[in-house]
Formats: sequence, C-alpha cells, structure tokens
Amino acid sequence: MQTNGADTQQLLAGTEVHGLTRSAFLLRAAIATAGLSGLGAVAPFVSEAIAAGSMTDVEILNFALTLEYLESDFYNRVGAELSLGSTARSYQKQFGEQEQDHVEALTKTIKELGGTPTQKPTFKFPANNESSFLALASTFENLGVSAYNGAAPLITEKPVLAAAGEIVQVEARHAAAINLLVGKSPTPTGAFDEPKAKRQVVEAVKPYIS
Repeated sequence: MQTNGADTQQLLAGTEVHGLTRSAFLLRAAIATAGLSGLGAVAPFVSEAIAAGSMTDVEILNFALTLEYLESDFYNRVGAELSLGSTARSYQKQFGEQEQDHVEALTKTIKELGGTPTQKPTFKFPANNESSFLALASTFENLGVSAYNGAAPLITEKPVLAAAGEIVQVEARHAAAINLLVGKSPTPTGAFDEPKAKRQVVEAVKPYIS
C-alpha cells in the first residue's frame, strides 16, 4: 500500500493508542513511523503490535536502534554534505559521533542479550540547507526523547534500563541545544516530559525512509 505524506496524515489523524503495555508502545511507535515513511512501510509492524501481548527487551532495543540509525545517518551522511554555520557544524559533528556511539552500544547490548540487531534501513531526508537540516534535527531529537520515555516502563532488565536512561539524557541535551538554535524553548513547558503525541509527529515530519 503506497500513500503520500498528506494521505498518511489524514489516515492517522484520528488514531489513538492508549495504555503503557509493550504492545501499545510498539503500536504507538509504528504509527509515528507511519507518519514518517508511509503506511505501507510499517503495516506489518502495526499488525504485529496489535497481535503481540508483550515485547522483549531485545525488541525494544531494536526499535531504539532503528531510531539511532536514523539520527546517525542524518548527521553523518546528510549533515556532512551541507553548508552549515559554525555552531550547526559543531553540533553536526558532535551529535553524529554520539549517535553512532549509541548505535554501537545498542548493537553490542542486543548481541549480549542473545538477539540479532535489526538491519539499517535506507533513509532519504528532505534537507538541503541549514534551515531544513536544523528543523529535522529538532524533530528527530525530540522524537528520540519521546520514544525512550515511552519505552522505559516496558524494559525488564535493570542494566538495559540504565543504559537507556544514559542515552535519553544525551538525546534530551541534543534536543535542547537544537531547539535553542532554531528559536524554540530548550525546556518542556510542563514539569514532566511526556511522549510526544503522534499527531504532532505526523504534522512535523515528512516521509523520509526510502
């Protein structure tokens, strides 16, 4: 099934997923990804989420790994090719190295748990200048924070939860730095940083997975 960004937004606009079960988290994440890549690319994951009663730590880490693949590819491939100002270039290099470190750490942890790391997708980002690069960086970093916050209650192994907590803190610092650079507030408006609603994600992000 192929849909464009507008079709995806219309189809997902009224969808709500409640609860903090492992399957609900996967479904939320799949819906958010649908706003990025189109429904056809994630339909199998939506079906799996509905059918699954639980997710293992390896499955949660593999979904986190996909997000880290995205961020690493965005900074290290696309960002490196663009003309950026000194501050944006500094962030591109630093954040790119850190996102790649996250990829390597998650890959190692998944293997240590006896799992198989998911393969890296092919990405296509609509960024051709500093403005569009920073806009996407803000979206991706804030999305990453929301994803880790949503996953945390589902993790069963304390070392895995601790590792995720270390990563999400870095993602949050990335988000704050980029937000400040693009004129957004670097801090949340409320006392608690809740997962971002999928409607906001769909409105903010264009399809970018090839």
